[in-house]
Amino acid sequence: MSEQTSPLINETVQDENHIIAERRAKLAEWRATGKAYPNDFSRENTAGKIAEVYASKSGEELEAAPVEVKVAGRIMLKRVMGKASFITISDLSGRIQLYVARDKVGEETYTAFKRWDIGDIIGAVGTLFRTKTEELTVQCSDIRLLSKSLRPLPEKFHGLTDQEQKYRMRYLDLIMNEQSRFTFAARSRIVQSIRNYMTGHGFLEVETPMMHPIPGGASARPFKTHHNALDMELFPHRTRVIPEKTGRWRLREGLRGQPQLPQRRNESAPQPRIHHDGVLRGVLRIPQADGLHRRPAAPRGT
Repeated sequence: MSEQTSPLINETVQDENHIIAERRAKLAEWRATGKAYPNDFSRENTAGKIAEVYASKSGEELEAAPVEVKVAGRIMLKRVMGKASFITISDLSGRIQLYVARDKVGEETYTAFKRWDIGDIIGAVGTLFRTKTEELTVQCSDIRLLSKSLRPLPEKFHGLTDQEQKYRMRYLDLIMNEQSRFTFAARSRIVQSIRNYMTGHGFLEVETPMMHPIPGGASARPFKTHHNALDMELFPHRTRVIPEKTGRWRLREGLRGQPQLPQRRNESAPQPRIHHDGVLRGVLRIPQADGLHRRPAAPRGT
């Protein structure tokens, strides 16, 4: 019996295809102007830094001493209201609101701006002020489209909630979820802190091969692959045995200890391992030094 597709799914796919077709038409129009995808815009301020530095400034203070900023980010919210509009853009550091008025940016720019979509990446120059609700906002004197988004983002109320989609489409997870961006930034800082600590204590970081001509893994059945460029059979590691072998070889060469932070990810692995596998394993499995400078043994099962 053939499976029938839900009418709701068909309608959703058709709507998305229609949106993509409309955006492709807008992209074609933009390309025809000869101004598509400019590379001469350089961001000077981030949303997070602006909020941090000017959070305590009142509207009167900002008006008395104007602060010009140059920001860029992805459009996440858009409210068009006749001759003036508000948009919210997002970068890696956070979000900030922009005020776009026709008499400030010009008729031609404002007309083009109204055709931009949620998800587009824009750059803007303007001064800071506070709205009636005391929200820190950039009053734009110039605004430009930098990159066109062809696919619609997930609707803003529920966001990206499908766990499988989060792992398969990391870029979409980072666009939509602030917590995911925080996690990635925190992980990078943790790895950097560990690396700084180890190098500051006399360790030398080395890189070891993930494929080897000799099978390893104790009694585990080796996984074999063919390297086309070298025309030879290689054995990717299934356990930590192969990197530990090369670690011992480095000891033989006179390197006392070599922490290794493997730069690898396995999106299909169980969730608890995804974020810590490359950090904890690489740090705890440090080859032992000679008897005079022996360090405590690494705990098993890490």
